[in-house]
Amino acid sequence: MTSNLSSKSPKRIYIQEVVTRDGFQAESVFIPTEEKITLINRLSRAGYAKIEVSSFTSPKAIPMLADAEAVMKGIKREPGVEYTVLIPNLKGAERALTVGVDEFNLVMSVSEAHNQANLKMSREDSFRGLSTVIELAHANKTAVNISLSTSFGCPMSGITSLAELMHWVDQFANVGVRGITICDTTGMANPTQVQVICEAAQAKYPQLQWTLHFHNTRGMGLANALAAVNSGINRFDSSLGGLGGCPYAPGATGNICTEELVHMFDLMGFDTNMQIDTLLECSKDLQSLIGRVLPSQLLMAGKVDRLYEAPCQR
Repeated sequence: MTSNLSSKSPKRIYIQEVVTRDGFQAESVFIPTEEKITLINRLSRAGYAKIEVSSFTSPKAIPMLADAEAVMKGIKREPGVEYTVLIPNLKGAERALTVGVDEFNLVMSVSEAHNQANLKMSREDSFRGLSTVIELAHANKTAVNISLSTSFGCPMSGITSLAELMHWVDQFANVGVRGITICDTTGMANPTQVQVICEAAQAKYPQLQWTLHFHNTRGMGLANALAAVNSGINRFDSSLGGLGGCPYAPGATGNICTEELVHMFDLMGFDTNMQIDTLLECSKDLQSLIGRVLPSQLLMAGKVDRLYEAPCQR
């Protein structure tokens, strides 16, 4: 049960899947549109609060996600599930509005060096461009979330200060976003740092929808998620099988693994609303789809209630 956790710990945890965007975007072999649609439809029935379907970026920049419109049009939308997409700029926002998405997820880096490497522009230029996207979203009554990459640290500029992070939190809170995702893009966070940041952010803007996005680059993904829960956070991004990773983090592994995160929270007595067996089935099939073994330890070992025959005694 959750009685041994912080008094701030929520009872209900909301899981948000990013595999078909964050996971697929770096794959080298194109995954057929129908396979993407089939996977999203299966995941839609697994209990998610939100699924990040794709990215409306330039097809030349990310060929794997060139079929964003077709995927959005092809999926079956389940009641109670929000379908969000990554929006890089105004052109992408205009494309997304033609297929009706529930949320725009915008992104920029807290680190200037990472923003230049990833988005090829300064943070100030990113903010100005994204502000026009936010205006368009408001005009079309579409919710907006901003994902702040490298919120904890950047391999090019070091650990991110709380003051620097909160500066950009302030900027986006002031232009009317619904939610903010604090991203450990390069897997540099530790539980103490997570707690400090989560408590500061929620204290200043309790009305915002806060999400934590962890990578397991240094093996601290689940520990960081637990620290966030103890600080009152109830929303988490995760990727089926742990697929994904940042191309600007040397040695990076993937995003925090959905089935491992759900398995941990379920065992601790939280209400995730997730179908863990469905997740494991989808993760197993995802391995076949991409043609390699996923980093999910739960997929390899099975749930803790998996029993084996005792060895024969002679």
